[in-house]
Order: sequence, then structure tokens, then C-alpha cells
Amino acid sequence: MKKQDVILVVIALLFAGAGLLFYRSLGQQTTGVVKVTVEGELFGTYSLKKDQNIPINDTNYLIIKDGQADMIEANCPDQICVNQKAISKNRESIVCLPNKVIVEVVGGEDAKLDAVAD
Repeated sequence: MKKQDVILVVIALLFAGAGLLFYRSLGQQTTGVVKVTVEGELFGTYSLKKDQNIPINDTNYLIIKDGQADMIEANCPDQICVNQKAISKNRESIVCLPNKVIVEVVGGEDAKLDAVAD
């Protein structure tokens, strides 16, 4: 290998590393916010970037951790909202019908398709 070949390989590796860093930083910037509404009225808007605990009107308890929002407690009889998975993608939501609480991700990364039906 000549000196120019080594320089060319080093430059190519530097560009590849810079591209990887740029790609990773783009993934971190797509994090959205969680919009919480109670009885149709906006209760609050919270960033998915910041870990926080949010009590909602003594009826529900929402936790935002590691870029995901999860309803961990509710005083409703069916507990469907508590048993639902954590949300982080654009337009995903958690709904507690008895307490009229809706938690929705706005402006986050779009969800990927699981399957396509004809």
C-alpha cells in the first residue's frame, strides 16, 4: 500500500464515522411531546425527552421515562389504560374512558407498519 492509499482509507473512515454520528443525532431529535386532555380540555403538554411523573386530577398517574409515556395507575374499574403498552411514536395514544383522560404523542417519530392487509 502506498501512502496515498492509506490517506484515502483514513478519509473514508472519517466520513463514515461523521455520517454515523449525524444519523444518530437525527434519531434523537425526532422525540415529540405528550398531550394530555381531560374531558376534552387540555390538561398539559410534556416533553418525551425529560423524565417526569405526572398526576392527573387524582384519577390517573402518568410516567414519562426513557422517551416513553406510560399510564401506571388509574382509579377506573377496567384498568385498560394501565395495562396498555408505553407510547412514544407519533399519534399513539392511551385512553382512559371512565376518567375521560386521553394521552397522545404529537410530533414524534412515525410508527413503522407491522403488516399490510389487502
